[in-house]
Amino acid sequence: MAQTAARAGTALAVAAWRALELALAAALLVAAGPLLLAAAAAIRLDSPGPVLFRQRRVGMAGRSFQLLKLRTMVVHADPAPHRDHVRRLMSGSSSEPWAPMTADPRVTRAGRVLRRFALDELPQLWNVLRGDMSLVGPRPALPYEVELWSARQRRRLAVRPGITGLWQVAARGSADFQTMVELDLTYIARRSPWLDLCILARTPAAVLRIRSAR
Repeated sequence: MAQTAARAGTALAVAAWRALELALAAALLVAAGPLLLAAAAAIRLDSPGPVLFRQRRVGMAGRSFQLLKLRTMVVHADPAPHRDHVRRLMSGSSSEPWAPMTADPRVTRAGRVLRRFALDELPQLWNVLRGDMSLVGPRPALPYEVELWSARQRRRLAVRPGITGLWQVAARGSADFQTMVELDLTYIARRSPWLDLCILARTPAAVLRIRSAR
């Protein structure tokens, strides 16, 4: 009886937190409306093509979904350079920080600004509302990344991926792939509404810290 009551209480807490998360994501999306409109205008003026970029990512339990971002690259950009970059960072001998490619010729002028302030990720609030993602969680991985993961690294698929996460606020820009994995697994083991709120509160400062370091 006690175990049943505990499970029911846990399920209720999870449902309550998810409802709060959805409300927060909706409020943030509405508040970001003017910024999204300005970004859309800059993207269209800077290069031909759609404003939104859709990309297949791997979510909780290995289910794929279409991740939304503001387009920061030229249309039909070759994915091969990024695939090679990711594979190098994931190699056991690499100690490079997990970070985007530097001096990437595929990135537009508007895209560089959007990436610098992480504004290209704002449409992922819609992914949160759809249930593909959470506000906080491991980084949503590309299919060709997951193909190279070990069994331990696949534990990151136990929860929904997030727009921000423990890795982003604790070591983004300085952590290598293995460190990022361990931070994600630490988050999953300690996950709670309070931890999520702490990570959300630290995210703006983390973005500004990364920006000032560049």
